[in-house]
Amino acid sequence: MIRVLLVDDQPLIRSGFRALLEAEDDIEVVAEAATGTQGLAQARLHHPDIALVDVQMPEMDGIEATRQIAADPSLTGTHVVILTNYGLDEHVFHALKAGAAGFLVKDVLPEDFLHAVRVAARGDALLAPSITRRLIDRYVSQPPQPPHTLTDLTSREREAVTLVARGLSNDEIAARMVISPLTAKTHVNRAMTKLHARDRAQLVVIAYESGLVVPARRG
Repeated sequence: MIRVLLVDDQPLIRSGFRALLEAEDDIEVVAEAATGTQGLAQARLHHPDIALVDVQMPEMDGIEATRQIAADPSLTGTHVVILTNYGLDEHVFHALKAGAAGFLVKDVLPEDFLHAVRVAARGDALLAPSITRRLIDRYVSQPPQPPHTLTDLTSREREAVTLVARGLSNDEIAARMVISPLTAKTHVNRAMTKLHARDRAQLVVIAYESGLVVPARRG
C-alpha cells in the first residue's frame, strides 16, 4: 500500500487529489495539511511514502518543507513530489535541489497523476527526458557550483550516473551499458549512496553541478 500525504493550502485541490487517490486499491491518503509547517509535522507523524507538496503556501513554503523532510533521518523513506501551477519555474528548480523527487503540474491528467505517484513510490524520479533537458538548460545560464566529490564512484557507476543525467531509465541504461536492468539499478543505487543523493532527481543535479555531464549550449 502506497501511503500519501497531501500538503496544499487549497482545500479543493486536496479534496480532488484525495478522491483520485482513494479510488485506487493500492493507495491511501494518511493525512492532509494546509501549510508547510503542518505538512512537516504530519510527515514526521505518519512517515508517508509520498508527500505531495504545493510550492507556495503560508507559514512555510514547499521548498523549505522539502528541505526539512529531506534532511530528517527518520523520513528517508518519504519521497517529496512538488505540486505547481506553472511547470519548471524557479520554485521547482530550487525544490529539486532541496531534495524533491520530482514535480507535477496541477492540471495533470488523472491517469498520469496516479502513474506518477506509483513511479515516485518506487524511488524513481519524476523527470522525463524533456523535463531533464529543461533542467539542463537552466544550468547553462548559471555560474558553476561547488564541485561534488565523485572519486569514490567506480567507472561503471560514473557511467550510470551520466546516463541518469541524460534522462535514461534503468532499462535504457542497461541496454546502453550492455548489462542487466538489475545491475543497472545496482550501479545507480550505489552511486546515490556514495553521493548522499536521496533519489535520481538529486543525482541529475549532482551530475551537472560536478561537471560529470556538461550541458551543451544551444543556438
